[in-house]
Amino acid sequence: MKRSATANWKGTGKEGNGTVSTDSGVLKDTQYSYLSRFESGIGTNPEELIAAAHAGCFTMKLSFVISGAGFTPGNIDTKAAVTFEGGAIPGIHLTVTASVPGLDEARFQEFAEDAKANCPISKLLNTNITMEAKLV
Repeated sequence: MKRSATANWKGTGKEGNGTVSTDSGVLKDTQYSYLSRFESGIGTNPEELIAAAHAGCFTMKLSFVISGAGFTPGNIDTKAAVTFEGGAIPGIHLTVTASVPGLDEARFQEFAEDAKANCPISKLLNTNITMEAKLV
């Protein structure tokens, strides 16, 4: 399986602007620019898209890990916060809350660590990934 996306940029890095699109059509000519990346302009940016990909991948992997152990997740919410400093991404912090009937906190922490280490996006990223996981 292959998934792809495209980007187009016009102009200089600071004054120009671009769009990103995905084959699925979820993103179609979605705007990004210097302002949306480094300030608070309208549009997306690469770091936000990495955060979305990581949150989605981790959450699905955690569901697979929990289900594989014989539990059924009721709900899993994940926030991935990407830090972008000095032209690099020094870290991503995952904040996770989940409700899983019959699962104790210690096993949940083990499952969350497993998902953090083994989701494909975590494996892809060459950065420090931290996490705060809470079973509710």
